[in-house]
Amino acid sequence: MPKVGMEAERRRSLIDATVDAIHERGYSDVTMAQIAKRAGVSGGLVHHYFGSKDQLLAATMRHLLTELGRAIRESLAKAETPRERISAIIAGNFAVDQFQPAVIAAWLAFYVQSRTTESNSRLLRIYAARLASNLTYNLRFLLPRDEARRIAEGTASMIDGVWIRQALSDAQTDRQAAIAMVEDYVENQIAAHAGRSKDH
Repeated sequence: MPKVGMEAERRRSLIDATVDAIHERGYSDVTMAQIAKRAGVSGGLVHHYFGSKDQLLAATMRHLLTELGRAIRESLAKAETPRERISAIIAGNFAVDQFQPAVIAAWLAFYVQSRTTESNSRLLRIYAARLASNLTYNLRFLLPRDEARRIAEGTASMIDGVWIRQALSDAQTDRQAAIAMVEDYVENQIAAHAGRSKDH
């Protein structure tokens, strides 16, 4: 009989192998057999667990989204004010174990596949809606509802844009610089609203 937890361990090793293989070869060129070999399991086992390459990518993205959610919650646990919570959400989106080349490559593959794969598209919509909602909720303590929603969408777009630019760049990842770039946007938007309010 298989050891207790062996299936979960194998699934996790296949997900890790998927991230590394996408980074090394690109999603289009990588095969299930190559992923299996990298994970040290048989090709048949990958198909048994995941069925297809698209389903394996979807499982990989669910795992990464779970890890991302955990990083954001850990960051939020230390925040006390709405502005600190906004910073925590931003920092969580650039968590150390997420904002690294292999994971960034996997996210880019996820974005591309979401255009043609409904399950991946749904995961991406849930992630995007949750990010915008969390930002809007905290920005509403500082701004009127419409402004909060607009700046939340801009902030989410900045976060996604930094990830995509990093995926297309050979430059070394710098999470502090990425966080600072998004923070500058938020600060400037809040200050601009305050300035407009004084003028009226």
